[in-house]
Amino acid sequence: MAVAAAGAANFADAQNVPDAIKKLRPMLDGVQPITDAETRARIDKAQRLMRENKIDAIVLEGGSSMFYFTGVHGTQGQHFSAVVIPAKGRRGWVAPPLHDVDDPGSELHTTLNDGFAFKLLARYLKDCGATRVGIEERVRFAVYDGIRKEAPSLEFVSADAVTAGCRIIKSPAEIALMQRANDITIEAYRAAFTTLREGMTNGELAKNISAAFRALGANGGAMAIFGKYTAFPHGSIAPQQLREGDFVLIDDGVSVEGYQSDITRTVIFGKPTDRQKYVWDLERKAQDAALAAAQVGATCESVDAAARNVITKGGFGPGYKTPGLPHRTGHGIGLDGHEWTNLVKGNKTKIQPGMCFSDEPTIAIYGEFGVRLEDCMYITESGAKMFTKQSPAIDQPFG
Repeated sequence: MAVAAAGAANFADAQNVPDAIKKLRPMLDGVQPITDAETRARIDKAQRLMRENKIDAIVLEGGSSMFYFTGVHGTQGQHFSAVVIPAKGRRGWVAPPLHDVDDPGSELHTTLNDGFAFKLLARYLKDCGATRVGIEERVRFAVYDGIRKEAPSLEFVSADAVTAGCRIIKSPAEIALMQRANDITIEAYRAAFTTLREGMTNGELAKNISAAFRALGANGGAMAIFGKYTAFPHGSIAPQQLREGDFVLIDDGVSVEGYQSDITRTVIFGKPTDRQKYVWDLERKAQDAALAAAQVGATCESVDAAARNVITKGGFGPGYKTPGLPHRTGHGIGLDGHEWTNLVKGNKTKIQPGMCFSDEPTIAIYGEFGVRLEDCMYITESGAKMFTKQSPAIDQPFG
């Protein structure tokens, strides 16, 4: 009965999909996955960075870094999988039996016993001559602690110099995958915005966006918030119905071959007030300022300052105070929706070609409304380029 009921519900949902979404077609033709040659080049760079940072090996558990260096997703479930990448020599895996590890040039050990898995990892680290071991940031403490107890003579350090050192700079192939993810997200948003109507709930709009992503061949979802709740950067669980004069804010994206998009649009439903127009236009100017400031050699904090200065001169803030911009201007993006490094005060990291960031200054006016415009950008030798066209006006979410 439960299966039949679920099937009926799915059928009903399909029947209720708006026409604008039904017309969408998959957009994944021609997608080129990361090649084996590029993956090997990543390992080579990682090993060079290990030697430069006096790290003998790094340990990765299931997650985006494991996928980046090996093409294997791995798990962090009941029985974990982990890989050791040494500064010299072959990679060593510990994984559950029958786990799909397709990693030529590596050796695989299988076990369902976590305690024995820690012994295997410790043994492999010793066999490859490691004394200083980098732990990737998503390795769980229990895994690190299990290895440490089996090999107490090892010195453990952060692997960020290696993992972030590789991943923070995107290749043309990675940027192409992110471009496709952004293109899909814009098309989904475009279709979903045609479904806006008086009285609809934010949950209905979120469902329409998810349906649009599925129709376009991708899995994804989006936060949808209305009216005064748009002031909350991460939304609200409060029930919301769309009314004339409300701001509508949607935010999120999809993944293509693991690579993420992250786009926010804020648009008026009906006729805007002068105050809404002023704040929206100020937000767009702040986004433009961040884009212009994201030049090769500039610090990440200078990009944040450029956007924040516009908002402060417009009468909000200062600094991180509200009404104003209460969070960073942008974050790194790639295989993770939020990754190294951030456009935020205090981050003196120099911007380099191949870095990718969100550009999303926000003006939050609690109790009234908020405006966030978010497009992602990639850095070229001549400056920052957007993956998507920016919103041109308060009633025009798409360029």
